[in-house]
Amino acid sequence: MTETVLVTIDGAVATVSLNRPHRHNAWTGRMHAEYKSTMSTLDTNLDIRAIVVTGAGNTFCVGGDSEALAGHADRGGYDPGESVNVTNPGSNLAPEFDHDLAWHYGLRVPVIAAINGACAGIGLALTLFCDLRFISANAKCTTAAPKLGLPAEYGMSWTLPRIIGVTRATDLLLSGRIFTGEETRDWGLWNGVAADGAGAVAMAQQWAQSLATSAGPNAVATTKAQIYRDLIRHDVGASVDESIALINDATQTAEYREGVAALREKRPPQF
Repeated sequence: MTETVLVTIDGAVATVSLNRPHRHNAWTGRMHAEYKSTMSTLDTNLDIRAIVVTGAGNTFCVGGDSEALAGHADRGGYDPGESVNVTNPGSNLAPEFDHDLAWHYGLRVPVIAAINGACAGIGLALTLFCDLRFISANAKCTTAAPKLGLPAEYGMSWTLPRIIGVTRATDLLLSGRIFTGEETRDWGLWNGVAADGAGAVAMAQQWAQSLATSAGPNAVATTKAQIYRDLIRHDVGASVDESIALINDATQTAEYREGVAALREKRPPQF
């Protein structure tokens, strides 16, 4: 546990809370560093099978702290703060993903964003690198950058069009306008829209607990790695060939034998 990031564990699910509620969980270099360190520790803990990321209080993250943003303006350049000295997490980290926030794709476990309130700038960018996203219907979100005189940040020009398509992504990226979970309910951006922030966290934790108790951890880790490799691979044949080789490896594991036994015995698997 760190000062700007809190961790609670319930069974095989860890909940990571961005913890600067007095500043609406605004992002700083220290939070960046502590978040990466926390996620690295959780990813190497084999007892953890899913991670929920949310914000302390009633806000997810309003983006970069305004004082830090002012410092960038004074210096005439971006200062990542303490985060520059922290190694990117991820045991399946391809070179293409060995970059700020993109390292989420290399984590062993799925990361589920629970957007319980306002979410802007780097806060939104972080959620786009999560594997699933649940949001409060009234949560206000924005890419923020153009209204600060900045271009798209932290890969949002790459992630957002891939999630919701170029036309809708262009709307949000160029305008920096505020949008809500309810307005974008059917955009493919969210896995679920809850009535409020507590509901969004509950949705995310329920999904995480279900995964942790019903899916083989090795199968989940392997499949997650496949998804992001194939996101940047343009050869469907290579994907098919890799999947066959991975299936062959999996059939030799105790996890597979338990899955088949549970199916034949009509009982939940014990992974």
